[in-house]
Amino acid sequence: MTGTAGDLRRLSILIEPDPSRVILRPFLSALDPRDLHRSDLMRATRLIDRILATDVATIEAELAVTLRDFGPRHADLPTTLAERYAQIRDLVGLKEDPVEARRLLIGAYFSNEYSFQSTALFNPSIVQHPDQTGLGEGELRVIMSLRATGEGHISSICFCSGVIDGAGDIQLDPPGRFATTPRRSTAMRLEDAYDVTFGPATALNERVIFPITQQQRNGIEDARLVRFVGDDGEACYFATYTAYSGREIAPEMLRTEDFRRFSFVPLRGDSVSNKGMALFPRRVGGRYAMLARSDGETLQYVQSDDLHVWNDPKEILAASEPWEFVQIGNCGSPIELPEGWLIITHGVGPMRRYCIGAALLDLHDPSRMIARLVTPLLTAVGDERDGYVPNVVYSCGSIVHAGMLILPYASSDTATRFAVIPVSALLAAMR
Repeated sequence: MTGTAGDLRRLSILIEPDPSRVILRPFLSALDPRDLHRSDLMRATRLIDRILATDVATIEAELAVTLRDFGPRHADLPTTLAERYAQIRDLVGLKEDPVEARRLLIGAYFSNEYSFQSTALFNPSIVQHPDQTGLGEGELRVIMSLRATGEGHISSICFCSGVIDGAGDIQLDPPGRFATTPRRSTAMRLEDAYDVTFGPATALNERVIFPITQQQRNGIEDARLVRFVGDDGEACYFATYTAYSGREIAPEMLRTEDFRRFSFVPLRGDSVSNKGMALFPRRVGGRYAMLARSDGETLQYVQSDDLHVWNDPKEILAASEPWEFVQIGNCGSPIELPEGWLIITHGVGPMRRYCIGAALLDLHDPSRMIARLVTPLLTAVGDERDGYVPNVVYSCGSIVHAGMLILPYASSDTATRFAVIPVSALLAAMR
């Protein structure tokens, strides 16, 4: 970290995975019989037949035990079980059951708890919160997205919030008591665009966006949040992320204005064939702009008139130093400074060690690089080296406040930490 080591400050905050936080996950995830294997549908039908053949007293007793054991772990378990029953009823063509206890128990048989962050809570991004009321002088309220990973290496998106003061120190809000997935729209086929909504009473730090489409079934990975300001001055939020089916990856994008209602759309074009796309926070030259990495070894700049179609990338940054010879990529959306577009990068070197670097692009022509760090800004040290994937530091988005770069980063694909550096020192260290 030559040139920046004396200016970089690691904070003592550590966000670790908590296996006690659970969501309710459908036992059968499909909402359309065309998406189910015939054997799964037959098994579901046999299970329902066994429940229907059970006397009401036994049903009521089993439901009472279920609500006793699982009710305190969820915000409104009966409502969730009733909704799950309705989904199964429509999926297999059941008639409405007149016995409420049996409806709820059927919903329970087709649900299970999932510890969504039992393995890791990492790869953070950070943006300005839409609500900046009630703050002291020099304070900024922020929202962070985190990649949560549980059993089977399935990744989802969760959130936390906090306040940064004028010195770059952070006070995080405590995690929520419960964890909740949103209600989803089934008006469209799930391979296409879809919407989800969290209930108005659900706190931000209780919201979990879990995979629901076939393309996402093994994970929604590495969301890169950005606060996007339109030509009219109105702001909304986008995040590019990677949908993982278990065999294939596909970049997708979400949009929200309030972090309660989210829209999801797949991305298309010859620039979306790899991970790590990151949207610029405004149009550049009248067009949308994106960082891409279609070949895994260079960073590219691409523009489009359509947010969902990206073609004709231009190479802007290639590996030049030993710590990034294996792979180079971005660590989040560019940050606009008077001096240019600041991009935080990652590089992979010997022993597949990940380091974080930085570069500066021309403000008016981001396809032209002005300067870059030749030594890493951040490398895993001490116990940061130990975790699910050793020797990795990685970020999906930073923010500048009060002249400081606030850099949340993952350590060894396990937990989330923070580093702070004056922007002036970072720029001075670039060549």
